[in-house]
Amino acid sequence: MTEQATGAHHPHPRARNGGQHSASAVEHVTGAQSLIRSLEEVGADTVFGIPGGAILPAYDPMMDSTRVRHILVRHEQGAGHAATGYAQATGKVGVCMATSGPGATNLVTPIADAHMDSVPIVAITGQVAAASIGTDAFQEADICGITMPITKHNFLVTKAEDIPHTIAEAFHIASTGRPGPVLVDIAKDALQAKTTFSWPPQMDLPGYRPVTKPHAKQIREAAKLITQAKRPVLYVGGGVMKAGATAELKVLAELTGAPVTTTLMALGSFPDSHPLHVGMPGMHGAVTAVTALQKADLLIALGTRFDDRVTGKLDSFAPFAKIIHADIDPAEIGKNREVDVPIVGDAREVIADLVQAVQAEHTEGHVGDYSAWWKDLNRWRDTYPLGYDLPEDGTLSPQQVIERIGQAAPEGTIFAAGVGQHQMWASHFIQYEQPSTWLNSGGAGTMGYAVPAAMGAKAGMPDRTVWAIDGDGCFQMTNQELTTCALNNIPIKVAIINNGALGMVRQWQTLFYNQRYSNTVLHNGEGEGGANTGTRVPDFVKLSEAMGCVALRCERPEDLDKVIAEANSINDRPVVVDFIVHEDAMVWPMVAAGTSNDEVMAARGVRPDFGDNEDD
Repeated sequence: MTEQATGAHHPHPRARNGGQHSASAVEHVTGAQSLIRSLEEVGADTVFGIPGGAILPAYDPMMDSTRVRHILVRHEQGAGHAATGYAQATGKVGVCMATSGPGATNLVTPIADAHMDSVPIVAITGQVAAASIGTDAFQEADICGITMPITKHNFLVTKAEDIPHTIAEAFHIASTGRPGPVLVDIAKDALQAKTTFSWPPQMDLPGYRPVTKPHAKQIREAAKLITQAKRPVLYVGGGVMKAGATAELKVLAELTGAPVTTTLMALGSFPDSHPLHVGMPGMHGAVTAVTALQKADLLIALGTRFDDRVTGKLDSFAPFAKIIHADIDPAEIGKNREVDVPIVGDAREVIADLVQAVQAEHTEGHVGDYSAWWKDLNRWRDTYPLGYDLPEDGTLSPQQVIERIGQAAPEGTIFAAGVGQHQMWASHFIQYEQPSTWLNSGGAGTMGYAVPAAMGAKAGMPDRTVWAIDGDGCFQMTNQELTTCALNNIPIKVAIINNGALGMVRQWQTLFYNQRYSNTVLHNGEGEGGANTGTRVPDFVKLSEAMGCVALRCERPEDLDKVIAEANSINDRPVVVDFIVHEDAMVWPMVAAGTSNDEVMAARGVRPDFGDNEDD
C-alpha cells in the first residue's frame, strides 16, 4: 500500500462507483462468472478491453451481463486511457481489461499516466495458469512486478474464491484516499475453476486507513496565517477536483478575497471567469499567476504537489512565502517544499473547516487586508494578458482555432487534450467554468491520450459534447480508437491542430538548439514548409473517413467558424477536423526548463517589468 495514513475514512459520494447491491443467496459459479458478478455489484457499468487467451474465460459470462457494457477497443493503450477519461469525466472508477503478456504490458503507459494524475482506475488482466507462473510460459509477463511502482496497489489472484473480495478491495483502494490505479491479475485456471459467489464480501485491508478529517489545531493555525498575510495566494491542484470540493473552494476564496491560481490538473475547479482567478501557474502559465506565486507571502496549497512544472527551479520558488500545504497523501507534504502548516486530510473537509476557522477569525476582528496586493495583481493582469498574434501570411492561427472551438461549444462541453503546444493553448484559450470539463495527461505527459480519453468521457457522459483537441503527432499514436467510436456509437469530435511537426519539440529546437529541426517534421513536403506544403502523409481526412468518421478540413481563417459549426451539428457519428495551422506559432508565456520563475518570458525574449517589490 502506498498510503500509510491512519484514521477513519468517510468516502465521498463522487468517489463511489455507482453504489453496491447485495446478493443474498450463495451461487455456484465459475471464477469468471464471479468476476463479472463482482463488477456488477461494485457498480462498474463500462469496461474497455480486448480479449485474448488468458482473459478469455471472463469474456464468455460478460456476454450475458445486462449491467456491464464492454467496449472493444483497437489497442490496450486505448482501453487504459479510455478508462482514465471515463473516470475523470464521471468521478467513478474506470475499468479496463486485457489478456496476459503483451496485452497487459500495453496497459503500462495508461496505468503510469493514471498514477501520476491520481485517477481511479482498475485494470483487470489475465495471467497464465497458476502452475505455469514463473516458467516463461506463452504470453506470460510478471505484470504485478512490472506495475508495482506505478499502481496504488496490485493483486495476483490464483484462487477463484478470492475474486469477489479482491475486486471489492481494488475498487475501494482506487477510489478512496488519494485515488489511483489498481491492477488485478487473475490466473486463467482461477477464472475456469468452480467456486461460490455471495455479496458483499469481507474486505481485509490492514493498515489502509486514509485520513480525511484534518487536525483542528492545524486548521486554526492556517486561518490565522491567512488573515495575517498581506499577499496570500490560493494555489489549487487536482486534488480539489478529485475530492469534489469545488463548491467549498469558491466559498473559501470569496470569504478571504485571496487570488486563486489553478494548476493544469485543476482547471475548472474554480471558474476561469471569476474575478479572483489569476490564471494557471507554471512553465507556460499566465504571467500574473506565475508572478503571484513568486511575490506571495503565503501559499495556501490545496491538493497539489509542488510539481516541477509549477515551481521551476525549486530553490527560487516563492521565496517570500510561508506554506500551508493540505493533501490527502501525507507523503506529498514536505516532499518538495518545506511546510509551515502541514494539513493531512481530504480537500473537501479541509476547505470546509478552513471556511469555519476563517469566519471565526473575522468574528474576532481579524480580517486580511489584500488591497495593495490586488492593486499589483490587477496591474500585472492588465499589462500581461494571455494573447497571440495572427500569422501575417493569412494562414490559420492555432490559438484562434482552439479559442473559437471553445467559444462555439455547447455549455458543459468536455475537452480532452493531447500533450504539447495544443495542450497549452487549450488550457489558455478555452474558458473552463465547470469541474471535470478538462481532461489531459498532466504528470506523465502522454502523447496519444486525447482520442481514447475523449472516447471514455463520452461513453461515461453520453449527453455531453466531447471535443478532443489533438496535435498531428499525438493523433498518429492512438487514432485507431476512432474505429471503436464509430462502431460503438460514441460520437466524439476531434480537432487536429496540424502544423506538420512535433510542435513543442520544434519550439524548443527554435529557442535552444539554433533552429536545427532534427526529426520533428512530420509531413512529406520539401524543405522547411509546414503542413501547408508537400504531400500529406497520412491524409487525415481520408484516414478518418476510412474509420467511419465524418472528416472535414479547414485551411483558411474565413472558413473557421463555418467548419466548427458543421462539426458541432453532427452528433450521430465521430467528427474529425484537420485544421492546417501556421507552423511557427509558439506557446507563451514560458519559463525555460531549469530556470527560476522570476525569469518568465511573456513573449520571445520579453521579460516583464514588475516594478519594485518591498521584498525584492
